[in-house]
Amino acid sequence: MLRYLGRRASYSLISIIGLVTLVFFLTRLTGDPSALYLPLDASADARAQFARLNGLDQPAIVQFFTYLGNLAQLDFGQSLRQNRSAMEVALEAFPETLKLAFLAIALATSLAIVVGSLAAARPGSLFDRIASLVSLAGASAPDFWIAIVGILLFAVGFGLLPTSGTGSAAHWVLPIFVLTLRPFGLLVQVVRGTMLSALSAAYIKTARAKGMPRREIIFGHALRNSLLPIVTVAGDLATGLVNGAVVVESIFGWPGIGKLMIDSIIQRDFAVVQSTILVTAVAIFLLNIAIDLLYAFLDPRIRY
Repeated sequence: MLRYLGRRASYSLISIIGLVTLVFFLTRLTGDPSALYLPLDASADARAQFARLNGLDQPAIVQFFTYLGNLAQLDFGQSLRQNRSAMEVALEAFPETLKLAFLAIALATSLAIVVGSLAAARPGSLFDRIASLVSLAGASAPDFWIAIVGILLFAVGFGLLPTSGTGSAAHWVLPIFVLTLRPFGLLVQVVRGTMLSALSAAYIKTARAKGMPRREIIFGHALRNSLLPIVTVAGDLATGLVNGAVVVESIFGWPGIGKLMIDSIIQRDFAVVQSTILVTAVAIFLLNIAIDLLYAFLDPRIRY
């Protein structure tokens, strides 16, 4: 297991280095930061001094190797906008994204297991048809569209929920709902499909013949043997939520790392953009490792 984890870590390190390289050069294409941080009538000398103070006066390739050298010393650069460590800025915002992603995937997985299992237990029933319709609609609807409709209905129309911020529990409702809907729709389909296959297996027929209670058959036997594909999809969706909450955070003004990333790109705060990407990449790597360990816990055969 340790050798496997070491191999995964080395592969992920190569991917992270490639991502850092790509992001570094792409951020330089957004323009000169001095145009945003200096007055419009700033002199050429002032612009040259700004570039020199922030290490932007060298060719991009020289800046890149300087950045790599600083990374090796855990120096992630300074935020141009906040004048403090870029990594500190990114790490302050990241927990807010983690809260959203964790609550959304936990709620989506719990609801999907219940709904998908009950739908598979009665294939072709009214409940099954309604569950399939709702799950397909949820899986197909774009996040940004659901977010805008939610704001129009519940914030502007009925005045029940706030449109942005994190001040109270009511501020969480719309972001969590939007982020939960698509994973819920996808997971219902996965749970239903795997449970249909499990419920038709021979050991389930034997359990029924022995008079075992229906609930124990569904949730105690069939579900337990269907968990691996469910965990696989749920893990993939969780990494997607960590990486892809950018749109939802921007729409709802949620102070997470996705909104910070967008704001930093607009403000040409290169160090913060690079730090947000690095934090997100490392988090996804750790989450994938955790999912692999969960596989081994659910199925001891995987350990070997």
